[in-house]
Amino acid sequence: MSARARFVVTSPAALAVAYRLPSAARSVGWARRELRRQLRAWRVGGELADHAQLLVSELVTNAVRAHAGLSVPAPAIGVRFVLSDDRLRLEVRDVSDEEPVVNESTGIEKESECGRGLVLVDALASGWGVVRDGTGKVVWAELPLPAPEMP
Repeated sequence: MSARARFVVTSPAALAVAYRLPSAARSVGWARRELRRQLRAWRVGGELADHAQLLVSELVTNAVRAHAGLSVPAPAIGVRFVLSDDRLRLEVRDVSDEEPVVNESTGIEKESECGRGLVLVDALASGWGVVRDGTGKVVWAELPLPAPEMP
């Protein structure tokens, strides 16, 4: 774990973990690797794990970009993974007031690498949204867990 990334909360009963990461591009890869490690511990794999890693990459990237527009030093980004009986929830918190927008552009803009992350989130997640608080927002996305196999 990076010296600047700090473990914040773990609750085995709730199957939730949370971290504070620096608002820097390197945090995207760190969040993805930590999610992959946590999913292995929770015995979640396959396509669900692949989709979750893509979603957390997009959400953390958006938070880093949102902080880049601030006129003050960027505070940490919060990342939380929650596993429940039927879904995996990914949450990324930042202090920006900027509302995330799905950019479904057409034409030459389709070739751009920026602005399409939430299109992927919208396509892969069973649900996603934004929860505002007094100092920023949490952008969350959920993926359904596969039904348990019957014996």
